[in-house]
Amino acid sequence: MPAERPAGTENHRGRALALRTRLLAAMLAPLLGIAVLLGLAGATLIADVVRRTNDRVLGGALGAVAETVQVERGEVTMDLPAAAFGMLENSERDNVYYRIAVGERLLTGYAGLSAPRIADLAIDTPRFRYASYRDQPIRIAEVRRDLPRIDGPVIVQVAETLDGRRALQRRLLVALLLGEVLLVGVAMLLIRPALGWSLRPLARLRGTVAARDTRATPDLSPLATGPLPVELFPLAEAFDHLLARLDTATAGIRRFTADASHQMRTPLAVLKVQVALARRGDPAALGEIADAADRLERLVTQLLALARAEEAGASPPRARVDVREVVVAVINRRIGQAIEAGVDIHLDAPEADVAIAGHRTLLFEILSNLLDNAIRYNGDGGMITIGIAEAGGSVTLSVADNGPGLPDADLDRVGQRFVRLATSAGREGSGLGLAIVRSATQRLGGRIEFRNTRPGFRVTLHFDDVVTDRIAAVGDD
Repeated sequence: MPAERPAGTENHRGRALALRTRLLAAMLAPLLGIAVLLGLAGATLIADVVRRTNDRVLGGALGAVAETVQVERGEVTMDLPAAAFGMLENSERDNVYYRIAVGERLLTGYAGLSAPRIADLAIDTPRFRYASYRDQPIRIAEVRRDLPRIDGPVIVQVAETLDGRRALQRRLLVALLLGEVLLVGVAMLLIRPALGWSLRPLARLRGTVAARDTRATPDLSPLATGPLPVELFPLAEAFDHLLARLDTATAGIRRFTADASHQMRTPLAVLKVQVALARRGDPAALGEIADAADRLERLVTQLLALARAEEAGASPPRARVDVREVVVAVINRRIGQAIEAGVDIHLDAPEADVAIAGHRTLLFEILSNLLDNAIRYNGDGGMITIGIAEAGGSVTLSVADNGPGLPDADLDRVGQRFVRLATSAGREGSGLGLAIVRSATQRLGGRIEFRNTRPGFRVTLHFDDVVTDRIAAVGDD
């Protein structure tokens, strides 16, 4: 049965547009924008081409008419060629107008046609302009000619309506619009399968992840996705890293559970036997029950401390920890045990405060286990020295005894979980004390060193983060 999601998870996550839709919109939006820009540029170009082409024909008709204007016997004569006006014929049957005048005097043509300012016209240079005649827009081509023995300039004008021009421009614009619509439509048809092909590695990655959910036992090995695009490679790599961390965490839980069940089986069996003896009236069983309960309590306490020391995830919050204050608190906690064992405790620390950036609870657990081990494995009348030193931006914390020490061959095994060395024979313990010390020190970013001092054994901790008031003290969790 799948695990239930916490309330409100789905609301916080929300639902966004599909990745395929986002990519399609991201590709089509610029394409449509380019199509609009091309349409505007094409419309401007079409209007210019239509104007130039028709003006060329209109100018040709003007030139043909102007060439027939001559001077005979001091009079202006002309012979209007039919071919000149035939050049302007088109399917829209545009109206054609002309006007020939000498100065302001009309010789022939349409009197109402808009006359130019003579001073604005250059000699023998055609000019084109728009005007209106009979409530219709027209295009006029006009030229000025100076003939000999004629007092005023001769003005020749030829004009036509714009229906043909507009019809040609509309046909070209429709063709341009259809071409752009066809281009965008074909692009849309091709982009969708292209997006499907492009997103296929993502679908393969999703399928690989989903396939893990169908297996009876969790598979936390790296994803076997095959080659991936560079955009998906960081995602797969991050997911593999998450799987590796999860595998480490679950392996730690499985190992912790197995070790705890194994270690707790013996004191529980002893406890059950003593309870049975107590029921039979054995008075000594009550003392054994109390001892077994104490051993079981100590084992559970150390197991919980080890679990906290090996807790996966982010490092604990950094706070200003007064090392001397923690050492004094640990000594006060263990002083009764030391007196009972006949062991003296000596503190070698500077008068000034020495602080590190760490976590008070973990440091307390480290020192408590070190002092407990030193008391247990030291002889009657022994001495334990706890030293605190600060030099070169580093704090050194050491716990040394003058007991029997360890064989050199066992130094590499010190700090392993549930490892009982030869010197531990006949003494109570679970082999967790120095394992807690090693794990907690690593979580605090420190270094640990084990050394025989002959006689005795020394554990030295090194912390590099020395602080004064840079990190304010905060409460422990």
